[in-house]
Amino acid sequence: MTILFTGSLLTFSACQQESVPSQPGLPYQSSFQRDSDGWVAGITDYGTAQDSIMEFRAAYKRLPAPLDTTRKSLMLESMNRSDDAFMFIKKKVTGLQPNNDYSLLFEIELASKYGTNSIGIGGSPGGSVYLKAGASAVEPVKELKDGFYSLNVDKGAQNNDGTAAILLGNIGAGDDVTDYKLITRTNTDKPFTARTNAQGELWLLVGTDSGFEGLTTLYYSSIKVTTRSIN
Repeated sequence: MTILFTGSLLTFSACQQESVPSQPGLPYQSSFQRDSDGWVAGITDYGTAQDSIMEFRAAYKRLPAPLDTTRKSLMLESMNRSDDAFMFIKKKVTGLQPNNDYSLLFEIELASKYGTNSIGIGGSPGGSVYLKAGASAVEPVKELKDGFYSLNVDKGAQNNDGTAAILLGNIGAGDDVTDYKLITRTNTDKPFTARTNAQGELWLLVGTDSGFEGLTTLYYSSIKVTTRSIN
């Protein structure tokens, strides 16, 4: 199942491409102040035996205190029962040059309350939860094979890059953190190259690959993607 953000409520729907609003062209930027801007949430990298205990939730809601609670965000939360959960959001971009390579730079702002060097079950709640971003010509969808849910595109494992997503860093908000803080992660030193499909489309992908076996609750408050065509 995937989650389509609708206002302040959750609409649970099957993974259908037509249910995902698209964005014409790039560059792209949203701070989610009017709505969820068409992003869809999901979770993978766990077994069917853990289906009922992942406690995955996603919602369009205000940032938590002590941050500016007048600002809106996309909240994702789950218990990492598999020691490898991947919580993600995706969005289709249209109106690009067909079958063309683009160099993408991501700037992602999110609220985290997890210490960079904190200690937790299986790994650090901050340092062992890795933020990734990328894009693919095909829609990233959840697939079931041999009792395990995975993503149909290569987002890489844990802190390793994949062909559809690269590492931007971890969600650590600093030392001795107890309250939510806004952090920003970018790939300005490592542009990501993606090739559009024959219809001039790309699917943007942002998510966290977790090595911490506990509850993670994050709030995405801004996503910016700039690009240039590669000749």
